[in-house]
Amino acid sequence: MEGSADRHAGGLRADTPLIGRRTALRVLDGALDSAAGGSFRFLALSGDPGAGKTRLLGELADAAAARKHPVLAGRAAEFEQQMPFGALVDALDDQLEERRPALNPATARLLSTVFPALTGLAADPYGDAEAPAPQLAPDADAGAADAEGGPGPLGIARYQLHRAIRHLLEELASDNGLVLVLDDVHWADDASIELLGYLVRHPPRARVLIGVAYRPAQASPHLATLVDIAGEHGVSVSADPFTPAEVEEFLGPGVTRARCQALYEASGGNPFYLEALARKEGAAEPSRAEETGAERWGALPDLGEITELPPAVRTALRVELSGLDETSLLVARAAAVAADEFEPALAAAGAQLPETEALAALDDLVARDVVRPAAAGRFRFRHPLVRHVVYGSAAAGWRLAAHARIARHLAGLGAPATLRAHHVERSAGFGDREAIATLVEAARTVAPQAPATAAHWLEAALRLMPEAGPGDEDGPFPRVRLLVELAHAQTVSGRLVEGRETTRTLLRLLPPDDHARRARAVQMCAVIERQLDRHQEARALVLDELHRIPDPQAPAAVLLRVRLVADRLMRVDIRGAQAVLDRMPENAPDWQPGLRVAVASLRVLPAYAAGRVADAVAYAEAAERVFAAAPDSHIAEALDTVPWLCWTEIMMGRYDDALRRIERSIAIARATGQTSYITYLLNAQARAYTLLGRLDEASDAAEEATETARLLRSGEGLVFGLTQQCLVASWSGDHDRALRLGEEAVGGDLGAGEWWGAMARYARGVALINAGRPDEGAVAVLEACGDPAAPQLDPSTLLTCAEMLAYVESCREKGGDPGRWAEIADMLGGLGLPADAGLVRLARAHAVRPSDPAAAAALATEAGALLAGAGRRIEAGRAELTAGLAHHAAGDRDRARERLRAAVALFDACGARALSAQTVREQRRLGVRVASPRRGGRGEAPFGLSPREHEIATLVAQGCTNQQVAEKLFLSVRTVETHLSRVFGKLGVSSRVGVATALNARAAGRDS
Repeated sequence: MEGSADRHAGGLRADTPLIGRRTALRVLDGALDSAAGGSFRFLALSGDPGAGKTRLLGELADAAAARKHPVLAGRAAEFEQQMPFGALVDALDDQLEERRPALNPATARLLSTVFPALTGLAADPYGDAEAPAPQLAPDADAGAADAEGGPGPLGIARYQLHRAIRHLLEELASDNGLVLVLDDVHWADDASIELLGYLVRHPPRARVLIGVAYRPAQASPHLATLVDIAGEHGVSVSADPFTPAEVEEFLGPGVTRARCQALYEASGGNPFYLEALARKEGAAEPSRAEETGAERWGALPDLGEITELPPAVRTALRVELSGLDETSLLVARAAAVAADEFEPALAAAGAQLPETEALAALDDLVARDVVRPAAAGRFRFRHPLVRHVVYGSAAAGWRLAAHARIARHLAGLGAPATLRAHHVERSAGFGDREAIATLVEAARTVAPQAPATAAHWLEAALRLMPEAGPGDEDGPFPRVRLLVELAHAQTVSGRLVEGRETTRTLLRLLPPDDHARRARAVQMCAVIERQLDRHQEARALVLDELHRIPDPQAPAAVLLRVRLVADRLMRVDIRGAQAVLDRMPENAPDWQPGLRVAVASLRVLPAYAAGRVADAVAYAEAAERVFAAAPDSHIAEALDTVPWLCWTEIMMGRYDDALRRIERSIAIARATGQTSYITYLLNAQARAYTLLGRLDEASDAAEEATETARLLRSGEGLVFGLTQQCLVASWSGDHDRALRLGEEAVGGDLGAGEWWGAMARYARGVALINAGRPDEGAVAVLEACGDPAAPQLDPSTLLTCAEMLAYVESCREKGGDPGRWAEIADMLGGLGLPADAGLVRLARAHAVRPSDPAAAAALATEAGALLAGAGRRIEAGRAELTAGLAHHAAGDRDRARERLRAAVALFDACGARALSAQTVREQRRLGVRVASPRRGGRGEAPFGLSPREHEIATLVAQGCTNQQVAEKLFLSVRTVETHLSRVFGKLGVSSRVGVATALNARAAGRDS
């Protein structure tokens, strides 16, 4: 805090010397040094109100500017806490306006949903305010245009936006680094805190320092733990009160030591409080007339109620406010109502004054240092506490009217509903249909990026609405539909308990005989209950409603049975699932179109898991026909069941069908806002990519699934995502990370008795085996399999377990029994699927390798061919490695070299680094000279490429154009061209073909 000295616009820099803070300044300098050295840093500065956090952020900004680092600064505001990404917009919007022409179009479309500077880049970026919204009884045509014509307003996933902002920060930091300073983050909306959480978990790959300041007593748990989440990238510092000696230095030599001590005791060493008291010391006591004027305007009676300021500080601020004339105080109050950073016209509208009078009053307020000039002709209060005091000093009725005046003024200017909603919420009366319309429009606009804010505004709209009555459903804002939207917004923002209560309210509102909509509401509530890990409650809810439906074959009853089938499949209760399916026809004339899709999706897995492969194939082909004929709007109604079909197709080796269906379903889920199902689809996609050896793509899908689950705060979804991330990291060779992910997946002890919980334990076991801890891994894998009479894993994963356990047993020096697991694999793999046949032969190869290496080599070679033909490249590589080792043991060195060379090629193509390194070691034992990979400075990029350059070079080698590379990496085409020119120089090539040749030659692992 800089005392009474003026500050530069924006309030971050000060002209006066800083008092104390030596420890804090050392931490700030250390963070800047680390960022300048190329390491991302997240700096959390905490302190009580008025403790001097803003001044310390100013010192950080000055130090960064002295090092030639660009500094961007923003601030959240107390009375605009529902504005999505408010602090980020404050910091970045002007930069985006300058960079607008160079932005990649895809990135610009994403960012335009948040940043005003980019509005208009995408045609109608938010779509119609009336659609699409979740519905209880979806019309067959509702939302079809959005779902089939590309992502609509709900198609912009928060995760995608987070990635786009991370890439934007990397772009801004590409030349001289970047320091992003965000003040008063305790007032930031949930969407901003979610974004910060993403950035500390996935740091920008550039010289970026993000510094945030907040009050610890008002910080959300998520905000308070960001430094811990950041790990080695995080650093924290606190703004502590002044010591008595620092108070004396702050006040200067003109104040006696006794008075300094008294002011220290009154302020507690808080710089803002001290400044307020010092201002009072330098001011004349108000006259009786001034006090009377202050009382008339409400400054004195209300001040003690609006903040927990110490009495002496309250008195000091009373003196400061009472010194204003009536017009200046009126404008100050209107400005406090208007915005954190306000334009004079807005303050004039709130005060009901001509703008010329408001400007004259602002001159007085600036002269008295109540407000200070900001950027572009706007103003800000000198400190948020001053605004807080001024706002609270106004009478409640006057504030209500001022908010209404400002809302009307903004409406007259054509301001979007998102800017008006804050004022409408605080001024609208019960039954005000125009206010309801504004709040609903604002909620639907921000729902994709800030669902917590959308929920807040929908709640406000519902509070203004009369109870449902005749004709309510025919009005523009039927209560039932808004409750559905509210439950959806609450759920996708992670407020699952609130979403559950909203759906239960919805059930109480719906008539008992409205079976169709009640079934939809129960389905929604049951999904939320599962997200809360309340599986028994979800089943009980469905069964209770099912018993209320008189016709067991009615569409509503079938819909609820679909939910029961999915529940039984999750518990690996195959017989129970089949029993429910047997009571359902495949189709009926009165079914909603989505119901047929749902039933077709669920029929495949029970047949496959029961060993009826021919039936499973027939059901899968029938489901394919249903999907091919169905428009997206029909599939949108059945997205809770589609992941089961996709997962089953993956288990059966129908990867192309599964991936095609997953991509279509993800697009539909995004277009219709059904975020909770995206996690299951993305995890299925990650699983397919992992099995196919497309580990980079698997990593992206699993990361997005995990981040989406974190946003939803879904324990089940998070475990699913961590499981796939663990498997990808393990096969990629990042064993430490795989083990961390595996421990996190099983750490909450979620999913007991259910398939997804067993999959987490299986993934941890695989990670342990691949990390060189086979005994522990074997125990974990066995635990995941469960009781042989009631296995917890699907047949495909059980077969994989048997093959891996045969491998572990074959590696034991004595006492191993790989033959037992080979027999189990033979029993599990009798379904006739190509990949299964390959795994069975590989398990047999493990079993006979110790006693008959030649036979093992033949079996493993045969297994490699089968697995490669099925697309399972990593397992095909493992089979080739096994064959090479067996040939070596049998004395056939030439064939051993041949098989090992084939294994290296497969592992390198997949990115399975540890397996590739293991195979190279075996090659060297055979006398094969293998060149060591060239490494760049930091990290593992070859040819001296930076991580970004290697990323771009890899995409170019895959045949992507510069435009396609830009869209994939959220860069501008110009940036891609700049990086590519550096790639040419480092690789010594002059064309894109040369880049592909260089990278492919390295990937092939050629002998030197």
